[in-house]
Amino acid sequence: MNDKIIIKGARENNLKNVDLEIPKNKLVILTGLSGSGKTSLAFDTIYAEGQRRYVESLSAYARQFLGGMEKPDVDSIEGLSPAIAIDQKTTSNNPRSTVGTVTEIFDYLRLLYARVGHAYCPNHHIRIEAQTIKQMCDIVDGYDDRDKLQVLARVAMNQKGTHKDTFDALRKDGFVRVKVDGELRLLDDDIVLEKNQKHTIDVVVDRIVKKEGYRSRLADSLETALKLADGEAIVENLTKGEEKLFSANQACPICGFSVPKLEPRLFSFNNPLGACPDCKGLGTKSVVDDDLLIPDPSLSINEGGIRYFKTAVGTDRIEWQRFTILCQTYGIDMDKPLKDFTKKEKKIIFSGSDKPISYTIESSSGNISKTTGYIEGIKTLIARRYVETTSAWSKEWYASFMREQTCPTCHGKRLNEMVLAVKVNDLSISDFTDLSIDQALEWITNLKLSPMEEKIARLIVKEIKDRLTFLHNVGLGYLTLSRRAAGLSGGEAQRIRLATQIGSRLTGVLYVLDEPSIGLHQRDNEKLIQTLCDMRDLGNSVLVVEHDEETMMASDYIVDVGPGAGVHGGTIVAAGTPQEVMNNENSITGAYLSGRKKIEVPKKRRKGNGLYVEVRGAKEHNLKNINVKFPLGKLIVVTGVSGSGKSTLVNDVLAKGIKEKLYKAKEKPGAHKEIRGIENIDKLIEVSQEPIGRTPRSNPVTYTGVFDDIRDLFAKTPEAKMRGYDKGRFSFNVKGGRCEACQGDGVKKISMHFLPDVYVPCEECGGKRYNEETLQVTYKDKNIYDVLEMTVEESLSFFENLPRIYNKLKALYDVGLGYIKLGQSATTLSGGEAQRVKLASELQKRATGKTLYILDEPTTGLHSDDVNRLIQVLNKIVDGGDTVLVIEHNLDVIKVADWIIDLGLEGGDMGGTIVVQGTPEKVAKCEESRTGKFLKDLL
Repeated sequence: MNDKIIIKGARENNLKNVDLEIPKNKLVILTGLSGSGKTSLAFDTIYAEGQRRYVESLSAYARQFLGGMEKPDVDSIEGLSPAIAIDQKTTSNNPRSTVGTVTEIFDYLRLLYARVGHAYCPNHHIRIEAQTIKQMCDIVDGYDDRDKLQVLARVAMNQKGTHKDTFDALRKDGFVRVKVDGELRLLDDDIVLEKNQKHTIDVVVDRIVKKEGYRSRLADSLETALKLADGEAIVENLTKGEEKLFSANQACPICGFSVPKLEPRLFSFNNPLGACPDCKGLGTKSVVDDDLLIPDPSLSINEGGIRYFKTAVGTDRIEWQRFTILCQTYGIDMDKPLKDFTKKEKKIIFSGSDKPISYTIESSSGNISKTTGYIEGIKTLIARRYVETTSAWSKEWYASFMREQTCPTCHGKRLNEMVLAVKVNDLSISDFTDLSIDQALEWITNLKLSPMEEKIARLIVKEIKDRLTFLHNVGLGYLTLSRRAAGLSGGEAQRIRLATQIGSRLTGVLYVLDEPSIGLHQRDNEKLIQTLCDMRDLGNSVLVVEHDEETMMASDYIVDVGPGAGVHGGTIVAAGTPQEVMNNENSITGAYLSGRKKIEVPKKRRKGNGLYVEVRGAKEHNLKNINVKFPLGKLIVVTGVSGSGKSTLVNDVLAKGIKEKLYKAKEKPGAHKEIRGIENIDKLIEVSQEPIGRTPRSNPVTYTGVFDDIRDLFAKTPEAKMRGYDKGRFSFNVKGGRCEACQGDGVKKISMHFLPDVYVPCEECGGKRYNEETLQVTYKDKNIYDVLEMTVEESLSFFENLPRIYNKLKALYDVGLGYIKLGQSATTLSGGEAQRVKLASELQKRATGKTLYILDEPTTGLHSDDVNRLIQVLNKIVDGGDTVLVIEHNLDVIKVADWIIDLGLEGGDMGGTIVVQGTPEKVAKCEESRTGKFLKDLL
């Protein structure tokens, strides 16, 4: 009993009262066609019940913060262990989140640098040691005679609180003045500070004029200050308006560059102490961009060449009057094309006047005002307004002139110069996070420390090493720790979380994973399989939803859900060892595994139309200044190990470059010299895995536009004409035809305080979304609600005589979505389904012969049988004369390509070059190609 999970009567989504026994402490694969019910079984039933039971064990007080868990629709599950889901939700969209912070390696690094780091002066490259009082006095001797000096001790730095006790203690010690947040205050006054705000407090120890014999008094004051402030003192030169920080801990003897006491928070870019002051630790800044401000430099200012002033030219708008005065003062010709402006003229119109100007301005009401002052340039104006405005609309308008650029102060390193001055074995913390995981692992393994440092850092180094090793083992050795978490693919994010879980070394847990092999090259697959086996061998049950044949063959047990998708699925077709499933006649998965069914290699490859698009000098991320030709009229596949630069080349350089030229898009393409041959295409269609909508109101028929035609059809029925209904009557998004009690949602949300929110069908319409009058209008005995409840497959025969509707629905059927309901909520579609809905929406458009389709791993979430269908759809597009460009690891797609561009050799710094390009046959013959090695066996 204890070695099995026993499920009885699972009915979640499309599951048909499923009974199943799954062995525990084994690697179990759940597979089946897309939409067959694998995810419903793994995540919505088994994991959801495990999670719910855990939450139920908490107190009612704790449960209110977690949100309750709905009980899955299942009679009983026995033998369930605590469950952890590692799914594909990308880690975080927060720009402050990096691979280092997500894996917690960065936290250990901060500790390492704070404990064994040594500071070096960035100007003189000498090690910064603690200063003696004599050295401090020597530096102050460099000031001019009669300079007024003030010796300060910092007793609180960015600390919350009223600091009442601090002030009392200082009064007791006889001090008279303090600087609170930069403002000089007398201690005799009652100083009241805001408790929840951060404050910096400096005590004025002494005020001295630099003259003969001042030195002994200065030395005494410094000694007092150092005692008060843990070895730090500040000397402020009131005459020159500058201050120097001295440290009995750390400062450069030549220029006085000093570093505060090293502590972990100093090394964080999320803390004001460590972050770059310019970009606040983001590494990038929004900067007004010349190309967005002046889209057409052949125009003059008066012809509207500056987009910001396009509608202001010749008006009495005050900012236009000011700008005109600025141009007149410096003799700038406003009728001259902007491309002919000198550097100096550009600097004036962009940055403003370099001296105060006296000018008069007339307001629209006729009031005249005289002013003297600097006039700001157009860039400074936009940058200031962007920061100051509180209106969302205005912010968006100013942002339309701005682009993200690497911060000019820290050059993308996110930290300030004091932090970057601290090194361990010649590497700053930022240099370390810029290494790939493989390089970082090598560096930390060979770290040379003194015997004492060795003792201090032993445990920290072990933790960092372990975590880097886990990341290397799941095939992520090419990532850098400084990589933004938002830029990771679903598969990468999932494998990072997998590595973190292995690090925790739990046993007796049920892990549920969702296609961890996504985005993994065949070569790295073996590492992933090994990782899954390690998790199992620790004494855990590992349940994986997966389509990858190699992973299936390595598993202990396979559950094949099917036989079809949607209404045709939801039953268990086969369950057993890989061999038993292969021998099962009913299992489609078994047929592909055993080779009874397979995707055929085409007899000949297409020649293409002879034209091409060529990217020249691509240098973004790890691309090594490469030139790549994409031949048009072919099915092109870009391959290579994870991290070799495929997405950078296709999405960041090619797609963004084409969009900038064809659609004047705002996003700047990745670094490259030029893209040739854009005139050979007139349309770019990117089909990504982003959801088609984030609300339940969005669904496949609204996205593909077929709902418009269906509503037209209902509006033309005799019944609708008689009642005077137009097509708006049949929309559930606007007033009129929808049920107003639930506003067309069909369900009502009832908040249950500390129990989960309950969704109940609306009482008025019974979940049908429309009011009674609307539902009385029928076409072929079906009302609008009945039509939304149909599956795509059922709707084809229903609309077969209406080519306009039929063709759009047929496109959904062709991409393998025959099983989804027309009105199915977008939020319930998987990434792969959403991508295929988009593909279907594009497929119904006429082929122009000049369209380029770009797809990023379209086989995500697809069973071999679905991949077969997808290939037929892609072939149909190419046979129509258009070009399809796919980034893919799936060998079945790679082997049917007309042209392969293989990047490599490795990921990260070792990638970014072209290993081989040509037909699959040519790639298979290439000895260096990692992809060719696996292709050879298939061809």
